[in-house]
Amino acid sequence: MQTSTPLLLAGAGPFGLALAAYLKHEKIEHTHIGSSMDYWKSYMPKKMFLRSACDWHLDPFNEATILNYLDTLNLKPADVEPLSLDFYLTYTEWLQQQKGISPLPAHITKIDQIEDRFSLSFDDGKSIMANKVVLAVGLRYFKNIPEPYISMFPQDKVHHTAEHVDFSGLKGKRVLIVGGRQSAFEWAALIHEEGAKNIHMTYRHPTPSFEPSDWTWVNPMVESMADHPAWFRNLPQEEKDSITKRMWGEGRLKLEPWLAKRITQETIHLHPQTQVVECRELPAGELQITLNDGSTMVIDHVILATGYKMDITRIPFIMNGNLASQLKTQNGFPMLDESFQSSIPNLYFTGLPAAQDFGPFFGFTAAANTSAKIIGRALSMS
Repeated sequence: MQTSTPLLLAGAGPFGLALAAYLKHEKIEHTHIGSSMDYWKSYMPKKMFLRSACDWHLDPFNEATILNYLDTLNLKPADVEPLSLDFYLTYTEWLQQQKGISPLPAHITKIDQIEDRFSLSFDDGKSIMANKVVLAVGLRYFKNIPEPYISMFPQDKVHHTAEHVDFSGLKGKRVLIVGGRQSAFEWAALIHEEGAKNIHMTYRHPTPSFEPSDWTWVNPMVESMADHPAWFRNLPQEEKDSITKRMWGEGRLKLEPWLAKRITQETIHLHPQTQVVECRELPAGELQITLNDGSTMVIDHVILATGYKMDITRIPFIMNGNLASQLKTQNGFPMLDESFQSSIPNLYFTGLPAAQDFGPFFGFTAAANTSAKIIGRALSMS
């Protein structure tokens, strides 16, 4: 790795790859670090399916699209939808080949600002100076574990969904899943198919409906933002709330229809509108769970499908350096300008950290290309 760069892009998930495609196309000099799609490979189960379809690709210039990738395979969208994780990963590999994207597998341990530049330290002892930095950190640091559950369950018997993606060890076991959205139901299906003895699901809301999500309104809205970056932030709060409610409604109040048959099993027990009030460890190491409706069950393991929550202080390489005291935040999000630049000049964030200022779309890959265009244009002009 060179010791100095005009621009460092950190992150090789969907948002990082989309921006890298932009930078390559526009010949903007940069250094790209990160393990390609590592979070998707390491923290998502191999047999899962995506909620997105073929239109949510990662090339801001509409060249290396999923549809064009399908053409090389002589396939149509109907042949691959719903998209499997394996298929999506092969698409991202093809995208990188087409665009010449080769991120360096380095891991940041600390970022410091030295005068008007940034010093980045890595886990191999090396470092680099950068004039500008873009952080596309993904979801890795933002697992949400609500306070009651941190101390309620024995640590060796509870995992967040992002920490438990190999279900072979649950064969013949009794499992409790806390949560009732898409990931909770898909984990239940996959754990059942791995041979679990019993699966209980507890969630505080009614059971979501099994029906297709309507994302058709999302693309035009997100694509128009590329030319009007301030559009969402300038809306009245009531309109922001309405869009957020609609977006998360599609993502949270519906379950994909292809899950319905996989969930309708004698071994999968649903407990809607309930929550855990007590967990007692039995002499044999089992856990006796009591719900607030009085029902009880004995289980061997707990999985928390409790989603993600933005908190910039959870990014260790920011807290380890001198940026934390300078970075302005609100509700756990970095405060960004219309180019995704933070309160620290030349430090940019994209993906979920941008959702407060640019809208809920940035919790989904649908916004990756728009983000790449806005940030890419800002970088090319500065």
